[in-house]
Amino acid sequence: MSTNSNTVSRRKEAEGGGLHNTLVYIRQHWQLYLIFLMPALLLTLIFKYAPMSGILIAFQDYNPFKGVMGSKWVGLKHFTRFLTSPDFLGYLANTLKLSVYSLLWGFPVPILLALLLNRIQRAGIKKKVQLILYLPNFVSVIVLCGIVRIFLSVTGPVNLLLGTDLNFMTMPGAFRTIYIVSGIWQTAGWASIMYTASLANASQELREAAIMDGANILQQIRTVEWPAIKDMVVIQFILQAGNIMSIGFEKAYALQTDLNLPASEIIATYVYRKGLIDGDYSFSTAVGLFNTVINVILLIVVNKIVAKMNDGQGL
Repeated sequence: MSTNSNTVSRRKEAEGGGLHNTLVYIRQHWQLYLIFLMPALLLTLIFKYAPMSGILIAFQDYNPFKGVMGSKWVGLKHFTRFLTSPDFLGYLANTLKLSVYSLLWGFPVPILLALLLNRIQRAGIKKKVQLILYLPNFVSVIVLCGIVRIFLSVTGPVNLLLGTDLNFMTMPGAFRTIYIVSGIWQTAGWASIMYTASLANASQELREAAIMDGANILQQIRTVEWPAIKDMVVIQFILQAGNIMSIGFEKAYALQTDLNLPASEIIATYVYRKGLIDGDYSFSTAVGLFNTVINVILLIVVNKIVAKMNDGQGL
């Protein structure tokens, strides 16, 4: 027992000495660390933290000529105005529907793709399939929306195939399906990379043993492959669920028409219209801040729920 305790104490002393030596080295060569860290710190402060001061506009009747310090403070006036607006529930419902449906339908697809890619044994075929799956991610959102509009136009390939003359882009009931399906097509392949990399850590010996024991594909996935990607799945689910309110503005706005506004007008596009088109800077900032606060709350809540369901392991 004394030998073990001496060994543990020596190890702790060695670790403490190593940390002390590192701190002494940093103190002696602080100029070197400053040179390397200063650009990153300055960029972070200037482009990440400095703009956060703009949230003060949400509590003012902001006047661009008077600036932040000269504008009148009105407290929670703009938040109350938004929450009591007759359109508030509609915009919130549209945002949540697009986000939740995208999560429910889109989240499992990259996992399934990774599991299917892992079944391909020939490296040449696997690389070609991966190239086809990853390619849509490099298509610009605006280009993607243009392609969608062409395909779903009255004279587009979809109507020619179905023998109809419907303008799907003017149908509020079709907007969510168009948004979600096009999003899955564009991002699912690229999102599967993380799961494919995690599957590389799966034990091949265990997989071969499962095959020899007569395990079918589902049993192999459950006992060998799923444990390898479980932690990654949990992390990605928490991050995506926590960003439910941060649905992409560009795509929703690019697919938006005057006739599908009942389904396509979300909080992000509403902020754009009120802020940049109508010039109501304070109100649009308040709406954007409300959106961000809800996101933070959702992230914390989802993390706690998943941690309870996953043996205390969250983010």
